[in-house]
Amino acid sequence: MKNVIKTAIVTGSSSGVGAASCIEFAKRGWNVVVNYSKNESQAYEVADRCKSFGVEALVCQANVADEADCKKMVEMAIQTLGRIDALVNNAGTTRFCDYNNLNGLNKKDFQDLYEVNVIGAYQMVKHAAPYLKKVNGAIVNISSISAISGVGSSIAYAASKGALSTMTLSLAHALAPEIRVNGVCPGFIQTRWTKGFLGERYESVKQNVEKASLINKTSLPEDIAKGIIYLAVDAVTTSGQLLTIDAGQLVNQGKM
Repeated sequence: MKNVIKTAIVTGSSSGVGAASCIEFAKRGWNVVVNYSKNESQAYEVADRCKSFGVEALVCQANVADEADCKKMVEMAIQTLGRIDALVNNAGTTRFCDYNNLNGLNKKDFQDLYEVNVIGAYQMVKHAAPYLKKVNGAIVNISSISAISGVGSSIAYAASKGALSTMTLSLAHALAPEIRVNGVCPGFIQTRWTKGFLGERYESVKQNVEKASLINKTSLPEDIAKGIIYLAVDAVTTSGQLLTIDAGQLVNQGKM
């Protein structure tokens, strides 16, 4: 009997957590869809790394805020790889703004963040769900500890991640029993994305977060990816859950 090779779509996977997740899936023998919106060369580097594990890796340019792009990505996965067993909604964006500066955010800032962080994830689920149902697949949405603490790069970002976490629970109800739906809430992650937004403040912020955590660490993309793989692949009796991976930062806030 021919072995079935499973397929995962990971949005926003040309770098950081998304790239690390594609590689972890590939290590498990899964085919992957590597998605990017702008950085084509990095996406192909990730795909090449995945292929080194003997699997297929499809590179797809798509902006998840555009529903036509979401549909295209799902259709490409089916046409090329034949099935979808897991969807990881990792694509996200933010707008840095001090919480005390209420004039620093406007309507468009909120709309831009919600279009990617919330609506984009919903659109991917809508188009992938029929195929995930056929194989009792899994969805993992990448939220943030900002959804729990209310603290993050901006009020708009925290609000969007709070909406994504709530939507994760709603989708777990809506898609049961065929599809498991869970979320991951990372804390500070050591990525180029984080460095790019924080600039010169990166090291000082990182050190402050490490001091504020129970184990004095911050996560690498690979740490978050392992949690994603656990929920997508191994946690076969888990649905409607939000897994926090933050080195104990939230738990330790009560002592601060």
